[in-house]
Amino acid sequence: MSTDTLVTLAGTTALAGAADGPRICGGDDATDVIGAALGHGVDLVVLPVRRLAVEFFTLRTGVAGEVVQKFVNYRLRLAVVGDISGHVTRSTALRDFVVEANRGGQLWFVDTLAALEERLRVEALRQDAGGR
Repeated sequence: MSTDTLVTLAGTTALAGAADGPRICGGDDATDVIGAALGHGVDLVVLPVRRLAVEFFTLRTGVAGEVVQKFVNYRLRLAVVGDISGHVTRSTALRDFVVEANRGGQLWFVDTLAALEERLRVEALRQDAGGR
């Protein structure tokens, strides 16, 4: 099993979860990742889709809410990287959740690390311009 690593994307250092790391099935699992992120002093965690239990993508289970709330409580941003189109196709609630999440700055769903890096680059430019 690989270990989570630090990566720098568009000048932002993040904890990148290993694809074959432990599955995040709820708040307790999220707390383990959060502890590692805080230990490294980063404010962004990047998790591959495959690290998230399938229940995360079925909103009625509450897993997504529990996991995301843990990250919010610790003031950590979370980026989920990978293809979730199959999940989104099956659930309009999830589709709406993803759209809303991607409008904010706390939780993002992106297809690739390159897409995340571009998002971070745009965010940095926006902040440099005074949030406009």
